[in-house]
Amino acid sequence: MRYEDTPGTQEYGCAAVICTAVETESKSLMQVFGGGWSRVHVPGDSQRYHEATFVDKHGHGQLVITCQQDVMGMTAASVLATKAAMLFRPRYLIMCGIAAGISKDAEQMYGDVLVPSTVWDYSTGKVVGPDESELHFGAVGFLPRPNPIHMDSKLKELMDELSEPNACEFHLQTGSLACGPSVMANEFAVDLQVRALFPSTMGLDMESYGVFLAASNALEPRPKALVVKSVCDYANEEKDDQYQTFAAFTASRFVEFLLTSKLDFDD
Repeated sequence: MRYEDTPGTQEYGCAAVICTAVETESKSLMQVFGGGWSRVHVPGDSQRYHEATFVDKHGHGQLVITCQQDVMGMTAASVLATKAAMLFRPRYLIMCGIAAGISKDAEQMYGDVLVPSTVWDYSTGKVVGPDESELHFGAVGFLPRPNPIHMDSKLKELMDELSEPNACEFHLQTGSLACGPSVMANEFAVDLQVRALFPSTMGLDMESYGVFLAASNALEPRPKALVVKSVCDYANEEKDDQYQTFAAFTASRFVEFLLTSKLDFDD
């Protein structure tokens, strides 16, 4: 194979790839887009992909691909997003689903949509003795070393506009989203490991950093990373699954809104 034949030198192949982490998110996404999905078979790949078409704001037909991780978490998200970006060369690499709302700067309700302009990994750092760090759990201290990744500047401008009061039908919040390897159901741990580093963090999930990392390191033409997560709980001791379906629906609806009404696919 010559270098000129590699995927990184080709043109964009589709409007968007939308990744999900769990079945609740996948079902909601496929229902919101009208159920008109068909299976995409990739030789030698056991991953399940589906494709559908939609009409963008200019009246042009566009192709979208969706796929679901086999397991939850940042590593699985990064692997799937990287592979999907290489196979389908999307303009937008999107993670759609649910997250915990942890903002103390803004009132959050179930179903509120979180679109991070910055994502960071709260689990990256060094484990030390308790006297070597202000963050410690008993005899174990932790020196965090987060490396935030930022959203594309034009996308950020759009999300800032849509987050203004009455700008759209959704209650949208933008800002910082923390990503880590564990489901959080303890507010003390959130205070210690997340808010202590970035007090204004609006939410918490397990996949966003992997998707941003995959997009930022993708072969050319690189996709723009976009994470759309809806609040389903507050990462505290009252955490349960009651609002997951509702939150998955609002996140899916916002992705559909962006694709059909707001995003450009010809730049």
